[in-house]
Amino acid sequence: MQATATVLVYSDDAGTREQVRLATGRRPAQDAPLVEFVECATPAAVLAELDRGGIDVCVLDGEAVPMGGMGMCRQIKDEVFSCPPVLLLIGRPQDAWLATWSRADAAVTLPVEPVEFAGALASLLRRKALIAQ
Repeated sequence: MQATATVLVYSDDAGTREQVRLATGRRPAQDAPLVEFVECATPAAVLAELDRGGIDVCVLDGEAVPMGGMGMCRQIKDEVFSCPPVLLLIGRPQDAWLATWSRADAAVTLPVEPVEFAGALASLLRRKALIAQ
């Protein structure tokens, strides 16, 4: 597995971005790589970072404004070649069907619960590593 993974975190709320960073720590699991974060507060910033490349996993806030993470996920899955896996933060468990519609690879509810979030992120990083081999 690679030494460092780059995780893009999209939310207009700095507190949500902080929850993601704190829940992940230096690495989400013992067998996962160290994580570096790229934080984005706007949809344009997300698209610019994905165009630049080097993103291993995207964490998108489904409650973000002006464009929610579900719409952002659907757009990048349609428009970004070799789109990285997406972990969607949803407002309530009943929104899981919307996460499926958006083509997210995984979803967890807000506020971020550290163990659940780290497990979901580690799973996506492992899957990405297997595909890259």
